[in-house]
Amino acid sequence: MANICPVCGLPFDIHVCEELEREGARITVRMEMRRWGRPTTVIEGLDPKRNDIQKLAGELKRRLACGGTAKEGQIILQGDHRDAVRQHLLTLGFRDSQIEVQ
Repeated sequence: MANICPVCGLPFDIHVCEELEREGARITVRMEMRRWGRPTTVIEGLDPKRNDIQKLAGELKRRLACGGTAKEGQIILQGDHRDAVRQHLLTLGFRDSQIEVQ
């Protein structure tokens, strides 16, 4: 007997939890001005239970060559990287209609 996923109810070898989460996510990528006029990119809307936010923040920091952190369900990057973050999320499998860039 195959193991059953408690979330979607399908066997683990064909379960679709990850795809369902990615389809239902509304991700907001926005820029905030911090102290002394420094721009910061804030990514919100990723479910920390479904996505490894720490790992995603590390990937983005390496790819964009910037500093940043992941806390309280947000990823905060130093600098204005809205377009590059959107492109990276698209390569990870999120749809364009799910990503809102402000």
